Amino acid sequence: MKKHMILALASAIFLTACTSTANQTTSTDSSSSTASSTSTDTSASAQYAKDLAYAINNPNAVFPQLSTDIAENEAAVKLKTSQGDITIKLFPEQAPLAVENFLTHAKEGYYDGIIFHRVIEGFMIQTGDPQGDGTGGESIWAGKDDSIDAGNGFKNEISAFLYNIRGALAMANAGANTNGSQFFINQNTTDASSQLSTSKYPGKIIEAYKNGGNPSLDGGYTVFGQVIEGMDVVDKIAAVETDDNDKPTSEVTIQSIEIIKDYTF
Repeated sequence: MKKHMILALASAIFLTACTSTANQTTSTDSSSSTASSTSTDTSASAQYAKDLAYAINNPNAVFPQLSTDIAENEAAVKLKTSQGDITIKLFPEQAPLAVENFLTHAKEGYYDGIIFHRVIEGFMIQTGDPQGDGTGGESIWAGKDDSIDAGNGFKNEISAFLYNIRGALAMANAGANTNGSQFFINQNTTDASSQLSTSKYPGKIIEAYKNGGNPSLDGGYTVFGQVIEGMDVVDKIAAVETDDNDKPTSEVTIQSIEIIKDYTF
């Protein structure tokens, strides 16, 4: 059983992702590209603020994670692991890059046989690294499209309608805009609602956090899916014995990923 101190420390650090790519440089650095990036970031921040105000103040705001139905504008997969199956619906409208990256990797068998390399009960379970140690993996655009991934990973997609509630699927990263192939599922079961302010969180999401999750990760990691069946399997994986680096002492693997409902980008 992990001590609460370990959980607190784990919540305060980055989820390890493609650290091997973080030191790569590109030939696109220039004042014009920097200005363009700053403009894009400012625009995204303004849109997020607008969306958050709507999400908080409009009682009819829709939060796709809160429904187990798979909508027309959503995709779905079945993650087949050595501990059982986990069914996840994906949100391409809110996180198009993360979903396209995940679905493409899944179709190409990129994740087949990969282990869950970081497991912390009461926090999350992490996988998606072909090297199996938290330092590997890359996006589908690496080395192919510098406009999306110039070598450090692709950008974060933070939505005012998606949160790190229990069962949320999110991209792991080594800092902002360093998304590659690693991902995690939020597993915490402790009521986290009391720490949330109605001025910063929609009421429906505060209610959802009563079932658990990790609000400390909101804003820093791209949420792009939600477990709709198989949370018992997530809990089973979270409970396996681990070493001092939070790596399971007996391998837990992704055997394959079945596309239940695809999405055309």
